[in-house]
Amino acid sequence: MALSRLCWARAALWGAAVTPGPYVTRKLQLARPRAGLAWGAPRLFDLPCRSSNLHLSPKADVKSLISYVVTKTKVINGKYHRFLGRHFPRFYVLYTIFMKGLQMFWADAKKARRIKTYMWKHNVKFHQLSYREMEHLRQFRRDVTKCLFLGIISIPPFANYLVFLLMYLFPRQLLIQHFWTPKQQIDFLDIYHALRKQSHPEILGYLERVIPLVSDAGLRWHMTELCTKKALSRAMLLTPYLPSFLLRHRLKTHTTVIHQLDKALAKLGIGHLTPQEVKSACYLRGLNSTHIAEERCRTWLGEWLQISCSLKEAELSLLLHNVVLLSINYTGSRR
Repeated sequence: MALSRLCWARAALWGAAVTPGPYVTRKLQLARPRAGLAWGAPRLFDLPCRSSNLHLSPKADVKSLISYVVTKTKVINGKYHRFLGRHFPRFYVLYTIFMKGLQMFWADAKKARRIKTYMWKHNVKFHQLSYREMEHLRQFRRDVTKCLFLGIISIPPFANYLVFLLMYLFPRQLLIQHFWTPKQQIDFLDIYHALRKQSHPEILGYLERVIPLVSDAGLRWHMTELCTKKALSRAMLLTPYLPSFLLRHRLKTHTTVIHQLDKALAKLGIGHLTPQEVKSACYLRGLNSTHIAEERCRTWLGEWLQISCSLKEAELSLLLHNVVLLSINYTGSRR
C-alpha cells in the first residue's frame, strides 16, 4: 500500500497520463496532509496565498497611506475654514490673507533661489538677466529686508506675541505687500507717495540754485552735492536718517538698478508687460499709478524710457531728478 501511494504521488508530480481509480484517489487525498507534514513539503492549497503575498509592494502601502492622510487633512481643513467663515468672519479674512501671503512669499523665495543658482552656474551678472528676473530679485531683496526686522525682534522669549500685535497695528510699516488687503494696497501706496511728494519742493529748490552754475566748470561737483541731500532719499522712498556717505551709496546703487531695469525693459518692450507690471514699474519710478488708467501709464513709462536710455553712467544723477520732474509735470496724476 505504501509503495502504491508513492508511485501515484510520483505520477501526479511528473504529469503522468495514468488516472488513478476512485479508491486510490481517495487514499491520496487523505494521505496528503500527513505526507506534507512528514516530508516538510509545502501544501498545494497554500501556494496561491503565499505567491500573492510575495507580490505586495511596501511602496504601494505607503502611497495609499499618504493619499488617505492628505484627503483627510483637506476635509478637516475645509471644515475649519467654514467654521471660521461663519463664526469669525473678520478674523477669517485676515487668516486667509496671511496664509495666501505665506504661499506667495515662499513661491517668491523659490524663484529667487532658482535665479541665483542660474547666475552662479552660468556666471551671469545682475544686469545680464531679463527684466522680470531683475525686477523679481530687486523686490524680493526689499521684502526680505523687511521680514528680517520682524525676525530679529521676535528672537527674545515670548516676543512673538508682541510681534503679532505689532503686525496687526502697523501693517504698512512691518508687513510686505503679500500680506496687505486689496484696500490696504491702494491706501498704503497713496501714503507712501504722499511722503515721497513732500520732498519734491525741496528738490526743485536745489535745482533752481544749480541752474546758474550750468556753464561753470564745477558743475559736476554741484550735481554730486545734490545727490548727498536727504530730500532725494525721501523721493526714492529710502530712509534719510543715515550718514551722508551711506546715503550716497544707497542712492547710487538704487539709481544704477533702475537704469539697468530700464535697459532690460526697453529690450523686452512695454507691450509685453501685464497691467500690474506696468503700474508697478511706474510707481517705482515716481508716478502714483494706482489711480491712472493702464494706457496712460504705458505712455508715461515710454517717455521715461526715452530719457533714461539716453543717459550715460556719469549722468545717472539726472535720473533721480527725473523721478521728481516727470511725476510733477504729469497732468493725469491724482497726487
